[in-house]
Amino acid sequence: MPSPRRRPAKSAPTIAFLASDNDEARRALPRFAKRYRQVPPDEADIIVALGGDGMMLETLHRFMGGDTAIYGMNCGTVGFLMNKYHEADLPARLAAAEPVKLHPLAMTARTISGKTVKARAINEVALLRETRQTAKIAIAIDGIVRMPELICDGVLLSTPAGSTAYNLSAHGPILPLGSGVLALTPISAFRPRRWRGALLPHSAKVVLEIRESAKRPVSAVADSTEVRDVAEVAVGEDRSVSLTLLFDPEHNLEERILREQFEP
Repeated sequence: MPSPRRRPAKSAPTIAFLASDNDEARRALPRFAKRYRQVPPDEADIIVALGGDGMMLETLHRFMGGDTAIYGMNCGTVGFLMNKYHEADLPARLAAAEPVKLHPLAMTARTISGKTVKARAINEVALLRETRQTAKIAIAIDGIVRMPELICDGVLLSTPAGSTAYNLSAHGPILPLGSGVLALTPISAFRPRRWRGALLPHSAKVVLEIRESAKRPVSAVADSTEVRDVAEVAVGEDRSVSLTLLFDPEHNLEERILREQFEP
């Protein structure tokens, strides 16, 4: 009787290392490259990003639209999206890491001159006044004007992953990853003075129209992409794009977001 055919062993995922410009990350990069076999980033199954949250966002944007997973290690000043820095046992850490799927926001901004700019944001899309004068912004949700005029320094729409960043600094709510909502948060609202923002379903389509746009210019910022002198900005979650972050089990993102709500 012939012996059963053995299945080929599953090969280990290929790894590439990327580092931010800070000194700690630059020094770490050659040590990882020497210790672990790596491939070019475009051929890797997993990108190990060395740096802070800025480096993580930069890496996610660079590989957006693909199926490459990103595992961050904190070599920066802020590391909410990063794992703890350890050089040992990296393959075992990657094998045990828990994936988190994120969907970015898609922004379409139309400027006063008629130019259209599209960008995606993993954290938030923020509208900000450019001069000493407050901005006047009308807010429509799914085609219905919910606020004819918000007088403010700005307003932002945040994802759950970004809710602990600028959104939290603007006194917006922290959103659990599985909540299925987005946070619409004013920035220094003057009128209506008591409006603290709104929670929207992730399927909501938000249109922000700038009133008196020439006199009161406003910029739109989608993560690191800035568009000056906007007249109208449309924002919604892009479910066609999925991003995969990897976290150590004891450092998973959902637990961090929950813990953030109870820290003083």
